[in-house]
Amino acid sequence: MDFNFLLDLPTINNIEGFRFFFYSNEHDPLHIHVEKGNSTAKYNLIPIELVFNYGFNGKELKKIREIIEIYSDEIINKWNEYFSN
Repeated sequence: MDFNFLLDLPTINNIEGFRFFFYSNEHDPLHIHVEKGNSTAKYNLIPIELVFNYGFNGKELKKIREIIEIYSDEIINKWNEYFSN
């Protein structure tokens, strides 16, 4: 998983069309934001749970959760690496 630092948004680009990112001024608990088109959602990472959803349908939310489950260790490592600096 590759992180690009665009506009101070550490981003995982284009995983099945979804953009996973966090803001450079984030706070606990560990979480990830997801965007695709005009839809956006936020998931806590420990445990993985949906915080909010604006526009994603059930099928998309299921796919997003599956992606987060697959990459959660890497996302958490990148969060810790980024915010420890």
